Amino acid sequence: MVERIKTGVSGLDGLIEGGFPRSSVTLITGGAGTGKTIFCCQFMMEGLKNKESCIYLTLEEEPEEIRDDAKEFGWDFQKYEKSGKLAIEYMNPLEGRGFETRIEDMIEHFKATRIVIDSTSVMGMYSGTDAKVRERLYALIRILRRSHVTAVLTAEIPELEKGSLSRFGVEEFVSDGVIVMHYLSIGSGLYRNIEIKKMRRTNQKKGTFPMEITKNGLKVFQNEDEFMKSH
Repeated sequence: MVERIKTGVSGLDGLIEGGFPRSSVTLITGGAGTGKTIFCCQFMMEGLKNKESCIYLTLEEEPEEIRDDAKEFGWDFQKYEKSGKLAIEYMNPLEGRGFETRIEDMIEHFKATRIVIDSTSVMGMYSGTDAKVRERLYALIRILRRSHVTAVLTAEIPELEKGSLSRFGVEEFVSDGVIVMHYLSIGSGLYRNIEIKKMRRTNQKKGTFPMEITKNGLKVFQNEDEFMKSH
């Protein structure tokens, strides 16, 4: 039986047999503003509530911005940082090979069981060709698997590149799971949904599912009827 790690995202675990497979690497992808950072913060909070050690590596924003994003939903990351259960750190992907080594060292130092790397799109922008991006991502994922952490990576889908799941088109192939976050603006309304493109060792539900941002974070609904009944 596959051991599962709860995502912390309300309604999602029921679509993926109870959570992410332990020690797997899942890519969360979508356009700007779809809720990828909120997803990552919820994933961290679920681990922290269960007394796990967690690492949030940001390759774009400053750590303070991540803390402020979490505060919007009542998640006090600083409390867990002070207790040594959470590390939020900005990391420069220009460090080259030292980048992957630092991540491995951090995981070992903190005895981390969960890690977020937000966003691999930035890492790829400094790596040149698609072949070099793929090589770096493979190296990173090998380290994550060797460290037995359950990892969430994010990537951004460029607005004009329809059909692609990530900026460089390689991230989805080196991950165990891919979750795509969408939103559609119709008039004054904003409609969000989530799609599980793949999840290894999982009989995931197929299709797209309604999602919304609540005061408690992201919430996923099993179908349109459930979504409509909640409103």
